[in-house]
Amino acid sequence: MTRFIDSEQLAQLLETIGLTAFLQQLADRIEQDFKRWPMFEKCPRLASHSPIGVIELMPASDGMLYGFKYVNGHPRNARLGLPTVMAFGALAEVETGYPLLLTELTLATALRTAATSVVAARALTRPDSRSMALIGCGAQAEFQALAFHHLMDIRELRIFDIDPRAMDKLQHNLADRRELRLIRCASTAEAVAGSDIVTTVTADKRLATIITPSMVEPGMHLNALGGDCPGKTELDAGVLTQARVFAEYAPQTRIEGDIQQLSPDFPVTELWQLLTGAAEGRQSPRDITVFDSVGFAVEDFSTLCLIRELAERLGIGRHIPLVPELENPKNLFALTRSQRTAAA
Repeated sequence: MTRFIDSEQLAQLLETIGLTAFLQQLADRIEQDFKRWPMFEKCPRLASHSPIGVIELMPASDGMLYGFKYVNGHPRNARLGLPTVMAFGALAEVETGYPLLLTELTLATALRTAATSVVAARALTRPDSRSMALIGCGAQAEFQALAFHHLMDIRELRIFDIDPRAMDKLQHNLADRRELRLIRCASTAEAVAGSDIVTTVTADKRLATIITPSMVEPGMHLNALGGDCPGKTELDAGVLTQARVFAEYAPQTRIEGDIQQLSPDFPVTELWQLLTGAAEGRQSPRDITVFDSVGFAVEDFSTLCLIRELAERLGIGRHIPLVPELENPKNLFALTRSQRTAAA
């Protein structure tokens, strides 16, 4: 039987574990998996683009387990009362192909994106970083804010969104985090000024310029999360050319990330190289670093594995007959007969 976890059951798991503890465990799991990067079978995600959005499949396998995520990105969905991003995923054993887990991943995707941001930032930011600008206050914003606050001791959050209601929502949801100082800004430039870390997580499906070179100060680390498909960017090319740039999986990021604006030979270091010590990160306190993150399937694999382990330990979710359970595995036709008998 396959363990099935719906959105309410995942919320129950998070409430039982605690959001901060889950983020910490997930960040650690993602870092561990990136450190064993060569073990994974991986490829750029399979994307089906339309003028108003994208639907993607994201597979990864470590040779023992196989995981995939179905995910969409439709910026106009909010007008329809739907999330911009919706996702579910599955985990199967490689030896038999049997599906072990089917789970919601909409909420989990926001959590894994925040956890991955922290994994990169822990390796790239200055140790004294305490302030972060958050540009874009949509569905991802609270998770980024809490991950950086609790896991990296960010104490000041400077926020800006072109939609004032999005900032209202973020301030309301974080009102009980009194140790995190929120500063509402009137522009991107105001939010970025003096910040140690800049996180951009906007949703418009276009070649946008959210951050320009004049906004960037020596020593900053930029977490560029919103440029995640062809024709969608957030950073001016001049920001990238003055920085040391890091990505999850360069072949995918060159298609979908901010570096799609640059030549194919522009130097990019992959995150696993940084985490294993195969490549250097920040070399000086004045270095500008960019994590050009588009999300990669190994992160979802880590998330699926953690959800499965925690759900089994806590007894959360239910078992469903996702695939047939047969007395004779070669007699699939018997299943149709039993259904007719039951109907009669």
